[in-house]
Amino acid sequence: MNYPKGIKTEKNINSSNIKYDNRGMGLENDINITNQYYIEKKKAYIYKKPTPIQVTKIDYRNNSMVIKEGYFKEPSTTDYNGLYDGKYIDFEAKETNSKTSFPLSNIHKHQILHIKNIVDNGGIGFLIVRFNKMNKNYLLLGEDLIDFLVKNKRKSIPVDYFEKKGFLILDSYMPRIDYLKVIDDILGGSEDGKEKEEK
Repeated sequence: MNYPKGIKTEKNINSSNIKYDNRGMGLENDINITNQYYIEKKKAYIYKKPTPIQVTKIDYRNNSMVIKEGYFKEPSTTDYNGLYDGKYIDFEAKETNSKTSFPLSNIHKHQILHIKNIVDNGGIGFLIVRFNKMNKNYLLLGEDLIDFLVKNKRKSIPVDYFEKKGFLILDSYMPRIDYLKVIDDILGGSEDGKEKEEK
């Protein structure tokens, strides 16, 4: 598939190339299950954004269709958006296998700019990062993400920045990743709600 304006990616999409080994696992799946729980409980309406794709070539065979060629209409913004308690929520979810930092190469500049624009216009924008090898999920507010980028020239955000400025999201059964509990604590102005690790 090709981005407009010359950003190149893989041209051919073939169902035989799609890997399903880890389908149903990972942070994205946990957030999707959590969002479905929020919807069923009528707590919030937050959805994964579809990536806008323009299909240009389809191969029809044996009563099935295979997309052979297409392109992204535009680079995607963030993964999720929606409404919670009358407030606009918009965030990106990422995973890393690093034990020491979150590589900034994992998030695109246009996604960072999008989060900044959400925050600047009164929305709640943030980043959720899962450190796989530590089995920890952190929510980092857009304001703190931007502040780090303005003040540092590093290519990664150290774990201790997440520990100091971020909010640890504890795993549970339902909802699986209760990030709205963190948002409640922030909006309530309660420092007690900030789940900090014991040092």
